[in-house]
Amino acid sequence: MEVIKTDIEGVVIIEPRIFKDARGYFFESFSQREFDEKIGHIEFCQDNESMSSYGVMRGLHFQRPPYTQSKLVRCVKGAVLDVAVDIRKGSPTYGKHVAVELTEDNHRQFFIPKGFAHGFAVLSETAVFQYKCDNFYHPEADGGISILDESLGIDWRIPIDKAILSEKDTKHALLKDFDSPFTF
Repeated sequence: MEVIKTDIEGVVIIEPRIFKDARGYFFESFSQREFDEKIGHIEFCQDNESMSSYGVMRGLHFQRPPYTQSKLVRCVKGAVLDVAVDIRKGSPTYGKHVAVELTEDNHRQFFIPKGFAHGFAVLSETAVFQYKCDNFYHPEADGGISILDESLGIDWRIPIDKAILSEKDTKHALLKDFDSPFTF
């Protein structure tokens, strides 16, 4: 796998080595050994999958301490715009984001460390999204910032009148009103 660094330390894009022939393709979607060597040791304990239709926007979510999560995400069907926002107090990149298009064709993965809010928007008719987490989900630790916060400068590539959000995701605070539980 090739690890592509981004403008925010620790947030990386992973491109697998794909072997194609007349039968189709093959690639390793995860190797603990290679992940440890190239990114660092993370023990993933939970895999999740969601299916969504065009215009669905999920996020920007995180888990509060002591239940923080790092995530390794990918889109196995369709296309999504995936985003990580730095919410670590004192970070030189606080409030900045990295956005990457993940598709069934590019097979890219996106690693989001602890201390970041995560979200995505579905760009295709439907999308199946998978992610590994290094801590179990704890509903009492749910946290979020507004996915529509204009101060973040995220171009979600979805017209606002086509955006589909859960009720929960419409109630998250703007970054300026948010008291982050994370420090750099």
